[in-house]
Amino acid sequence: MFLPLCLLVYWLAPKIEYKNNVLLLFSLIFYAWGEPLWVLLLVFSATANYLFGLLIEKYRGKAGAKTALVSSLVLNLGLLFLFKYSAFTAENINALFSIHLPVPNIRLPIGISFYTFQTISYVVDCYWDKIRAQRSYSKFLLYVSMFPQLVAGPIVRYSTIEPELSKRYATAHDISEGLTRIMIGLGKKVILSNHLSTIVDAFFTGDLDQVSVVGTWYAVAVYAMQIYFDFSGYSDMAIGLGRLFGFHFDENFRYPFLCKDITEFWQRWHISLGTFFRDYLLYIPIFGKRRAYGGLFLVWFCTGLWHGASWNYIIWGLYFGIFICFERLLGKKRIRQIPVAVRHIYSKIVIVIGFGIFYFEKLPQLGQFFKNLIGVGSNGFIDEFTKLSVANNLYLLIGAVICCFPVVETLEKLAKKSEGRQLAFGVLQAACNGALLVTSSILLVDATNNPFLYFRF
Repeated sequence: MFLPLCLLVYWLAPKIEYKNNVLLLFSLIFYAWGEPLWVLLLVFSATANYLFGLLIEKYRGKAGAKTALVSSLVLNLGLLFLFKYSAFTAENINALFSIHLPVPNIRLPIGISFYTFQTISYVVDCYWDKIRAQRSYSKFLLYVSMFPQLVAGPIVRYSTIEPELSKRYATAHDISEGLTRIMIGLGKKVILSNHLSTIVDAFFTGDLDQVSVVGTWYAVAVYAMQIYFDFSGYSDMAIGLGRLFGFHFDENFRYPFLCKDITEFWQRWHISLGTFFRDYLLYIPIFGKRRAYGGLFLVWFCTGLWHGASWNYIIWGLYFGIFICFERLLGKKRIRQIPVAVRHIYSKIVIVIGFGIFYFEKLPQLGQFFKNLIGVGSNGFIDEFTKLSVANNLYLLIGAVICCFPVVETLEKLAKKSEGRQLAFGVLQAACNGALLVTSSILLVDATNNPFLYFRF
């Protein structure tokens, strides 16, 4: 009932100010429904950064502006450290120095990494004079708390939606496109990702040393698709929901498995996170003459750490950083001289192994995973369980692989060649949307497996 009721009240509101207040109220209700206590933290963070923005505007070019910036960074990163990394830090200090610091047991507020990065980008952009400080508190609180992207991203820059906070229209085309994106995202999550996760669990939650070489490669490749459809599915739903209210969020995933190298993969994967670190961290002048490569590895260390307070995520980030560095040293011209087929094979192997690092939080399991990949041990090359899994899930696997390609966009381009095709495509799209909604709803009602991967963020 939440979305229909929100849309009804929103559309009945006569002015943009009223519409903003309706969306703000429903966004706070949305967050408080799952986080009744931590909604106060969300409001506190938004309020503090709203004031920091005003102080930067007031003291622009003076010491007061820099003080406000530093205070904002200390507060934002301090809160993120307290809730997300304090226990991890205490555990590692205890292990390293054989002491017994108390390990905090603080539940992580949902979405804190997303909204914290949004407020950081806002304050830094204010300080860099890229944007003007927002003087309306309610508009700024709406920007921070907007429910379509609050708990699962993407990270929306203030500059992206600044004009739409004051003036926007949800046209019939926006509503049509928005509903389509919501259905596609819902289908990715419920029909594909949830079912792919059962395959992964069957291989990776038991005795890992019993999984064959082919079984390991198969399961980790399936896991890569599971993560893609989960993450991109939530981004699709966020973008679609934004369109219903007249907001236009940037794309967050652009068919990353079509990449020909690792640099291109990260230009297509979780774009809002990659561009955040690129714009705010890559060029920090703390590495002297080696700033380019020092900044690069700092970015990938932070990219890994952002995904979770565990060593495997740090290893995962630095792993990709090594390949990005290698490709940068090799140069674009030399890379283009390598046959495309070889580049595709290289990139997919690196990506799939990377998702194995992402999956195994315990380092002994991660070590066993690497052994399985190359057949070290007595697990064998292939086993009957792997063959049976492929046979039983063949249609799901084929569908998942097809959906890694821009099928909808290709059909849309073909449809534009004639009015008849456009009409047929419109009817087909409406029918597919209805089918996705009905199928996803049935699966959700009857769900025994609906993992929410974003709790770690």
